[in-house]
Amino acid sequence: MSAPTNVNKAVSRAKSASGKLTTPRLLLLISGLLLALFAVRAGTGANDLTSAGQIGGMLGLAVPIGLAGLGGLWAERSGVVNIGLEGMMILGTFFGAWGSWHWGPWAGVVLGMAGGALGGLLHAVVTVTFGVDHVVSGVAINILAPAVTGYLAKLTFYPVVGSKQSPPLKPLPTINIPGISPWLTGIEKHHWFAISDLAGILGALVTGLSILVVLAAVLFVGTYYLLWRTPFGLRLRSCGENPTASESLGVNVYRYKYIAVIVSGALAGLGGVYLVMVSSNIYQDGQTGGRGYIGLAALIFGNWRVGGLAMGAGLFGYTDSLQLRGSDAVHALLLAVAVLLLGIAIRMLLRKSYVGALFSLVAAAMFALWFAMTKDVPAQIVSTTPYVITLVVLAFASQRLRPPKADGIPFRKGQGK
Repeated sequence: MSAPTNVNKAVSRAKSASGKLTTPRLLLLISGLLLALFAVRAGTGANDLTSAGQIGGMLGLAVPIGLAGLGGLWAERSGVVNIGLEGMMILGTFFGAWGSWHWGPWAGVVLGMAGGALGGLLHAVVTVTFGVDHVVSGVAINILAPAVTGYLAKLTFYPVVGSKQSPPLKPLPTINIPGISPWLTGIEKHHWFAISDLAGILGALVTGLSILVVLAAVLFVGTYYLLWRTPFGLRLRSCGENPTASESLGVNVYRYKYIAVIVSGALAGLGGVYLVMVSSNIYQDGQTGGRGYIGLAALIFGNWRVGGLAMGAGLFGYTDSLQLRGSDAVHALLLAVAVLLLGIAIRMLLRKSYVGALFSLVAAAMFALWFAMTKDVPAQIVSTTPYVITLVVLAFASQRLRPPKADGIPFRKGQGK
């Protein structure tokens, strides 16, 4: 091999490494985004941008989406596309409510995860064992789950409360730290730059925080460690990259795919449990509201990585919570988006991506002009804010996507022998 070829490959590897979002870079990115948000809050006077209520609402809306996306991460890292996350969340809502109603909240958590895992098992049997197209199987589960749970809800709850919704359910424990919450609230009311903003964020974490939020955080950290820092995770991810080579090295590909898809369903089911037992304390038809699909969008935004997925779920939860607080907060968000797009443009200029930088600059100018020439945002736009912001960010994130190579590709046992 010639020397110039070696040099070119070395340069290519260096560029790839320089573009990788490592943990220090991720922390630096988050810090920069927070500082920009603090500056926009101080400059516009829209104090809801970093209030404890806003951050608490963000967590409540982001957790079920994040859990659904985490379920999708497990399945797709093993090479199985899981479009059926929405249906598995629906199964989690019913079985979680049923278990909680009969035996208490923790039984509801366990049975809700079991209901979602049952949907995952069905998806694994159909796709892994019988080789059915993954998308077809997932869509079938999304159609089947609401029909089955609607029928079961009518049998279970209608004789008791006269409708297909459950009676009120007992809540799960919440975390409250006496003494700290009032102190942080007092600091937040001063509206000092950064200090009051951080007080609002910390206040949301020590006041009325559901135990399921903590459990979700543990599951995110645990998933990262298990899939990227253990031999088990290496084998599972190899099934999503090159299952034929994995089988030739002695990996039982079917077993790892089954484990991943069942865990995927259990995590989606836990997201459904959160909607029933934390967000509303009652089961109702149509409770998931498409959050399984939004979880898939967060997974794509995060480039099939745990940290990116968490940021995607947090972004949607933040904007969704913000639109519930009125048009003033959303109007201030226009300036925040303009600042974000300006930062993206600068980064693209440094990377010599001039077309992308120009597009980002134009978009930033449009958002800044919109903010400068208006005093509020129409109600119709306010309600669509989380979806619009998510689509804008997805459009930029899609330029560097790298899904598992064998994701969705059929695999038959024995191909590697």
